[in-house]
Amino acid sequence: MTTAIRTFKRACTDETQIHKFLREAQTAFLGLVDHSVPYVIPLNYVVKDGIFYFHGANDGRKINIMTANPNACITICENYGTMVDPIPANTDTAYMSVIANGVVEIVRDLDEATVAMQAMLDKYVPGYYQAPLSKTHIDKYQSSLGSKTLVFKIKPTTMTVKEHKLNEQMQYYRGRVVTQDINRKSNEEPIKTT
Repeated sequence: MTTAIRTFKRACTDETQIHKFLREAQTAFLGLVDHSVPYVIPLNYVVKDGIFYFHGANDGRKINIMTANPNACITICENYGTMVDPIPANTDTAYMSVIANGVVEIVRDLDEATVAMQAMLDKYVPGYYQAPLSKTHIDKYQSSLGSKTLVFKIKPTTMTVKEHKLNEQMQYYRGRVVTQDINRKSNEEPIKTT
């Protein structure tokens, strides 16, 4: 389902790595369009069977936008450090990112909503609760602010996955200065060719 990206050298197609990344990353950014104005909010999420799930109040700006325009984008990105180079233009960031587009739907099936919310608890507070969530709890749940909580899903129609692996030898740390790297490069032996 992943789509081609301009910087094909950064494309990640390793399904195992992608699934691991989506399991472990903590924050997703949901992008919506409020008439012609972008609206992006951070949220907790989980992916089950290729579908992104999240939850939120049954009223407010987010639900109003999703009702008017259900097209959405979910972005997840993790930064793994900055890599330096004596040439400033070659300084770069190690990262992995996923961008998925699709249509937001309210999860109406109570069984599906319960499974999704249990998966979120398993992700964010594994082992904390001794008993699994009940459907009754999900059906009647209200947030601390008093609004009913809904479960939403996005089944991606397109998805891009990019990564730039960390070169630990070039990872920036506080106190590292360019002269160290210039001196290191000048002390390296030239590659011999035959």
